[in-house]
Amino acid sequence: MKTNRIVAAIAAAGLVTGLVACAPTSDSGKTDLLIWDTGLLGKVNDDGTVPDNSFLDAAAKQYMEENPDINIEIVQQGGDITTNQAQFEAASIAGNGPDIRVQYAGGPTLSFADYFLDLSDTFDQAIFDDMSGWNTVRADYASDGELLAMPYGAGTYFTVFVNKALVEDAGMDPAEVPASWEDLMDLGQEYKDKTGGPAFWVANLEGYVGAWVVAALAGGEGGENTFTDMYSGAEPIDGAPMLDAYKAWAEFGASGLTNPDAGELSNGDASTGFLNGQAPYYIVGMWEDANLNENFGDGVSSFFIPMLDGAKYPSVAAGGPSNALSITNYSKHQDEAKDFLRFLAQPEIQDMYVEMTQIEASNSLSADPSVIQNPLLQAQAAELTTIETKVYPFDNVMPQAVIDLFYRLNASTFLGTTTPEDAAAQLQAAFDSAQ
Repeated sequence: MKTNRIVAAIAAAGLVTGLVACAPTSDSGKTDLLIWDTGLLGKVNDDGTVPDNSFLDAAAKQYMEENPDINIEIVQQGGDITTNQAQFEAASIAGNGPDIRVQYAGGPTLSFADYFLDLSDTFDQAIFDDMSGWNTVRADYASDGELLAMPYGAGTYFTVFVNKALVEDAGMDPAEVPASWEDLMDLGQEYKDKTGGPAFWVANLEGYVGAWVVAALAGGEGGENTFTDMYSGAEPIDGAPMLDAYKAWAEFGASGLTNPDAGELSNGDASTGFLNGQAPYYIVGMWEDANLNENFGDGVSSFFIPMLDGAKYPSVAAGGPSNALSITNYSKHQDEAKDFLRFLAQPEIQDMYVEMTQIEASNSLSADPSVIQNPLLQAQAAELTTIETKVYPFDNVMPQAVIDLFYRLNASTFLGTTTPEDAAAQLQAAFDSAQ
């Protein structure tokens, strides 16, 4: 673990106190499992109550009913991604973090390999054969690397959502799917010319929208292994794929096609303007499926972010397995934690996850496809079967310190305060120093 990250974690130790205090301390004689979730598999309302569609809480309740000697406490980490990471590292250095942690697959899991148990002996071959995504949670992405987590869900992919009514009101065809990124920009310009309003609703204060766009466009240039090749050193980060993607992203920021406050608007308010009809196109991901279907019904459609004109790989969907569950190597209840992960791996429990959330399909080959009820997810799942290249994105693959910088650079490049060349060079330097 790099020194700078340890120092950052120690500095954040004060933030951990509240989380550690939530650890189960029952005297009931039950075995207490503490889970920290970063809002991926569980949910909590603003008032602290748990909503009915919080999958992790529902699954834990069912498991405890079947295993009355186990008590599971779920703590939702607050704050942003960087704060959550610092909280977990500080607690892990002290050895008093959770038994199980839920985080993003890829780099956010691999970055904390020092604190995660190798799960290679946790699952039988039948589970390995039934579930996809194991490659995203193995050390160094090696086929024989330590298994640092269990992947959960087939993954979400970056999409452009369309408010059909706004597009129709502008005299345009909402069914038109642009063949390239440039064609998408042309659609946006046409809408602005006809209405005078912004075509794209963007909330990029934290740089997340930039992460989705850059990942997709670079993937179209470099193909399936674009970012894992960068991680292994087979390809440079500051090469043509990232540079071309950043140039397109910077041009988008300067285009005037977005809401004027796009660079200042937080991701927490990401969907507000789109839901309120302030722009017809919304660049985000499949995780918004349930929200948008609930609000628009059949008045919304989607397509995957299109590639740059002339891209080497024109049929691309960027995204993939997002969720990972790890067991800490300092947990005092590793056997019980492993059993809970095996419970979650059952196809019927994965089906329950899909049925409750409606944002991604199951990563079980034994899944019941009928549990997908959201028409957006149904259409996306069908389209994914026709996509030739699926790209696991930069901020899933890279070490957390590089990811943090990536987000900041996405924000500043959009605003024009960092050049595409400097953004790519800074990422290369940060990755080199993290090795």
